[in-house]
Amino acid sequence: MKKIRISAVSYTNTKPFLYGLQHTDIINQIDLSLDIPAECAQKLIDDKVDIGLIPVAATLSLPEWHLVSDYCIGAVGAVNSVFIFSNCPINEVDVLQLDPQSRSSNNLARVLLQNYWKLSPQLKVDADDYGKSDDVKTAFVQIGDRTFGKANSYPFVYDLAEEWTKFTGLPFTFAAWIANKPIPQSFIDTLNQSLQYGLDHRENLFTEMEMREDFDIKDYLLHKIDYPLTDQKREALFLFLDYIRRLN
Repeated sequence: MKKIRISAVSYTNTKPFLYGLQHTDIINQIDLSLDIPAECAQKLIDDKVDIGLIPVAATLSLPEWHLVSDYCIGAVGAVNSVFIFSNCPINEVDVLQLDPQSRSSNNLARVLLQNYWKLSPQLKVDADDYGKSDDVKTAFVQIGDRTFGKANSYPFVYDLAEEWTKFTGLPFTFAAWIANKPIPQSFIDTLNQSLQYGLDHRENLFTEMEMREDFDIKDYLLHKIDYPLTDQKREALFLFLDYIRRLN
């Protein structure tokens, strides 16, 4: 049987899923690659993979897409790894540098700026001094493992999942298992079982991972990342896509 090609994000928040894929029989049915979020999405767009754990904003670039799992990378309130870091209050920011590794989180920042904070700073992509600007009124979006331990390093820190919940009353879905073509239900069932296996064995995973002194990885993977793709997270996903479509 032809293997299903899968791309998954390589961040810490995906490790329970990867543990499940790599410790169950599904590993013999798939061709698995690990990528940063933007590359993961691009592979699905270019049909280099069949399924991707992709930033949900990337679905807007797919002519056809299907949710193929009961699981996602989500949060109910603060997620502790998707931030705007700033040296001034958000309403005083003149320039917001966007994260070169992100799609959804950059768009989430834009949605919140336009609809929640009612602000319009200059948005800078691929800034030469990304994350290092000396300008007090320059802030930056940053996601994933690169944010670990940084929350206490800036006077103003905005957790974008938490801000979304304040704005909408909903949880947030950062990434979901998306296919660019129909996938047999038998494989989807196997995928769900493997992902659940990984979630059920997070304590085993912790024995294999390097822990940090400046960031509580156990709390992050057990409590901050919320993995089930609930009805509310589906609602949030489609609401977020609607907001992206209406961005100026």
